[in-house]
Amino acid sequence: MNPAPEERLLGEYRLQQLLDENSLCRTWLAEQVSVSRRVLVDELLDHSRRDSFLADVRAKASVDHPLIGSVYEAVAEPGLCFFAHELLPGMTLGERKNLSQPLVPVRLSHVLRRVAEANLQHEALSHATSLIGLDSIHLDEHGVIRLENLAIAGPRTPEQSVRDIVHLGSSLPAIVSSSLPGSTRLLTLLSWMRGEGLDAPISWTQVREFCEQIEQQLADPLPPAPATQIVGHSRGKKTPFGLITAATVIAIVAIAAVAINMRPPAPSSKPRASLPDAVLVPEGKYPTPDGSEEKLRAFRISANEVTIGQYADFLDTLQVLAKDKHERTFDAETQPAEKSTHAPDDWAALLAAAKANGVWKNQSVTLDSPVTGVDWWDAAAYVEWKQAHLPTQEEWFAAMKKDVNVPTAIVPGAFAPVTAETTDRTPNGLIGMAGSVCEWTRRPAPNPANPLGERLWVIIGGSYLKPGSNALSREWTHDRSLRRPDLGFRVVSDAD
Repeated sequence: MNPAPEERLLGEYRLQQLLDENSLCRTWLAEQVSVSRRVLVDELLDHSRRDSFLADVRAKASVDHPLIGSVYEAVAEPGLCFFAHELLPGMTLGERKNLSQPLVPVRLSHVLRRVAEANLQHEALSHATSLIGLDSIHLDEHGVIRLENLAIAGPRTPEQSVRDIVHLGSSLPAIVSSSLPGSTRLLTLLSWMRGEGLDAPISWTQVREFCEQIEQQLADPLPPAPATQIVGHSRGKKTPFGLITAATVIAIVAIAAVAINMRPPAPSSKPRASLPDAVLVPEGKYPTPDGSEEKLRAFRISANEVTIGQYADFLDTLQVLAKDKHERTFDAETQPAEKSTHAPDDWAALLAAAKANGVWKNQSVTLDSPVTGVDWWDAAAYVEWKQAHLPTQEEWFAAMKKDVNVPTAIVPGAFAPVTAETTDRTPNGLIGMAGSVCEWTRRPAPNPANPLGERLWVIIGGSYLKPGSNALSREWTHDRSLRRPDLGFRVVSDAD
């Protein structure tokens, strides 16, 4: 975060700190001078997209719900376009996940019920919305829940509700306090939201009803949320909650699926390794693979290539979406129409071998081995599902080169599961850059051996099937449909 230029004003808003910037706009922490109120201001940068920017602002301004952040003002003048909106209190669930601050089941069930209620209003009023994630849900120390205003211009489709329910079903387990009363019931509900064991996706109405059942079964009052530093002010009423006495609840029972007359099984637990956290690469100037320097914004890159187990979760999501013919939700816009599946080559045999810690094509595999046999379109759909992107070759190289003077000195690793003993590792914790499998990158680039030639898609990093390859290895291809048993990918996300 960067301080604003001294005393810069947008209308009556004094800019204090730059929070985010992309090709469309900047987001500022600001003070509304007339009422001494801290707000957020989104300032349009790309004025060629002014009409769509304002259409989204109008959509947000039309939302009137006590849980959802408000739009205060929009200004559109020649050369100037911005809107001011509410600064929500507390921490997001995404921040709690990053700080390893899970929520007790009764509280998280209450949060999820309120999220469902807000989305039922979006459905009733046909508000189109962007994807809701953990960073869209705020919770303060008094238990007040507020949601980012995700309304966007355009028609709402049933696909949007399915998309959001499946996504939250996949992301919320990370912040459930396990081994507490209600955890089994809540995790079962989240598995249903992912579509596990169901013939059709559940709805926001059913999510709300199941959450109400969980809260009733854990009938004690809700505890206050852990204390957090509050910035800004909320318009919502703050409701105090008493301490929970969950120790009195000794029986764990299944949720009665009255609303939809079904009794799905509890989610099965697969033995999975604890994969390493993504690695932060700070903002700065970094060497590129072609010998120049490039300034990069801060980002996080997955420490390991996407694993078989992680990719299986993605395909499970697509199976749920396919029941309502929405399996193309995460496809790239340019994906060929004839491409009908994101299942890797020989997927059934590979997954079965991985679950059994067995052998596939003469290779020992587990769920924590790199997924291979995926093309660029598969990788692009996966990272879209994760609200992330593929690394550019510059990002990949900057992350690899951090604290590494001689990249060729990184000892290439074999095709193997991710473990704490993996030796193909950089000082900042990146695994498999020199060996393991080579990886897809985000965009095409010219081959420096022919700088005036065609821009081709870059595959980067060493491969266990190519002796002599290492962390400096690159290939160029025109074929994004290419699949190989030594070709996978990793994920890059924003630093926040």
